[in-house]
Amino acid sequence: MRIFTLVLIGLLCTLQYDLFFGKNGIIDYNAVHSDIAVQQQVNNSLKKRNDLMFAEIDDLRQGLDAIEERARHELGMIKNGETFYRIIGDDNEVNSTFNSDDE
Repeated sequence: MRIFTLVLIGLLCTLQYDLFFGKNGIIDYNAVHSDIAVQQQVNNSLKKRNDLMFAEIDDLRQGLDAIEERARHELGMIKNGETFYRIIGDDNEVNSTFNSDDE
């Protein structure tokens, strides 16, 4: 009876070892579970970025307002009959910001 008990305890220890440290055990499960959570966050951020891009594409396809806005902001274009004004700040402000970065 004593040998039978030792065999059962040995078998239990072997099964517990496989459960925790074996292939596809609890430790592997927890690692994969955390990897899945990280990947889902990355996928969600990429989905938001893609949704913004698709919205911008739809806006560019449907109307000229978005094209005009991009031409104004990115290319600095103006319409015929408009006057473009550029406001430049004080030279002292510009020099003081450059000098404070060097220190």
